[in-house]
Amino acid sequence: MKLEMEMQVETEIQAFYRNKTIFITGGTGFLGKVIIEKLLRTTEVKRIYSLIRKKRGQDIQDRIALWEKEPIFELLLQSKPEALGRVVPIAGDCLEPDLGISDTDRRLLSAEVQIVIHGAATVRFNEPLHVALAINTRATRLMVQLAKQMLQLEAFVHVSTAYANCVVDHIEEKFYPELLTSSSEKVLEMTDQLSDQLIDNMTCELLGSFPNTYTYTKALGEDVILREAGDLPVCVFRPAIIIATSREPVAGWIDNLYGPIALLYGVAYGILRIALVDVKAQNSVVPVDYCANVALASAWQTAAVRTVSSAPPRIYNFAPSEENLLTYGEFRDKTQSIGENYAVSKMIWYPFLHCMTTAWLYPLAAFFYHTLPGFVVDLALRAVGRKPRLLQIYQKIHINMKLLRPFTCRSWKFDAMNRDHLWQCMTPQDRELYHFDMLALDWDNYFMRALRGMRVYLCKEPPTPASIAEGQRIWRRFHLLHRTLQLILVGSAAALIWWLLNLVASL
Repeated sequence: MKLEMEMQVETEIQAFYRNKTIFITGGTGFLGKVIIEKLLRTTEVKRIYSLIRKKRGQDIQDRIALWEKEPIFELLLQSKPEALGRVVPIAGDCLEPDLGISDTDRRLLSAEVQIVIHGAATVRFNEPLHVALAINTRATRLMVQLAKQMLQLEAFVHVSTAYANCVVDHIEEKFYPELLTSSSEKVLEMTDQLSDQLIDNMTCELLGSFPNTYTYTKALGEDVILREAGDLPVCVFRPAIIIATSREPVAGWIDNLYGPIALLYGVAYGILRIALVDVKAQNSVVPVDYCANVALASAWQTAAVRTVSSAPPRIYNFAPSEENLLTYGEFRDKTQSIGENYAVSKMIWYPFLHCMTTAWLYPLAAFFYHTLPGFVVDLALRAVGRKPRLLQIYQKIHINMKLLRPFTCRSWKFDAMNRDHLWQCMTPQDRELYHFDMLALDWDNYFMRALRGMRVYLCKEPPTPASIAEGQRIWRRFHLLHRTLQLILVGSAAALIWWLLNLVASL
């Protein structure tokens, strides 16, 4: 009886969220789903309003109903079958003026919402500038303006990225307005006055040292918070590269091909073999469930701090701990060492990855590793009457490799004083329930779960013993063919060199 009573006692963070009304943007995205699931499973929130974009032929309520079939909500629905009934869709679109929210919904949000988590963003590195500005920067301003109308607001969490200020190597938990070519106010004023085409034509001049429109417009979003949030109870959450869950609600769950996971996916099928990656560079990946926990805990702390002081907005960097870092070389080696255990049955060659950092030499290497074999495969597909695919896939891979190079060939140091202070402020019960200790993360165990999840949720291969055995059988077959081909190539090269030496000696 005593144990049962202890289990029913709320933690401080759970008590904070009891009967709260929350407004989330980006709720249909990767991180957004995990945040919503965690809120519904571990707290007694009153309601979650989620900004959802209308899709042709699909009602916004139907989009939430589809969540019942997603693996990430399975554990929640087992314990709380009616939990998704607490999620109420708000029709809107970050591309639209005033976020596309109706006057009725705006009044509803202003009257009821106590916590805002603004996570909507476009994460495409090559997004046209006018689109990235609308979603990542202007929508942040509109959310701040809406938040100022919320009568009961206790916390506003702006989800940025650890790479919003990637033009510097040492990223502190502070704002960096000096890195921008123009302030967010001036840039947004230009977007109101100029056509989309003119804005896109000014991309190089506006970006300055920023590598892409994503990081630039996220930096502008932070500048909006700095300049316009005023006395709002606001904080900024900066996660690094978000990948598969570590522990909950399903270990290894992932639903996208962003960042390093795209590399693993291509390697798993034997398609990606050469990449622009510095094996000594830090690979700053963080589990999505840890990110959700930081977002929820930071809202709790923001509400508590703002009730006792008028401190400036806190920024929470979230990246691997300095005492538990991971390089791209370790990332590759750890996953390759256990790759046979999670091999996919539809691979086209033995999975391996060679890394290089010389950008000008990469096209030549890619020709021999990718383009030439792709041409042979496509030629064979044409011969049997099937549609050629591989050269088109390689064209996309090579474009994306150039976009990723600024992040796969460089390292950053992320200060984490505020994140560490947040962890220290949490009770032992909250640390267990809303865990995000990157120092304690076992990378070996994590990647076993991540590879298993990638195989199931991205590669769509069943986790059955028969399917796993089939993948391992094919992996061993291609491994033998790969080693045989290597032996033939080395033998041929040695024979050619021997012939050339004899030819020279005979002259």
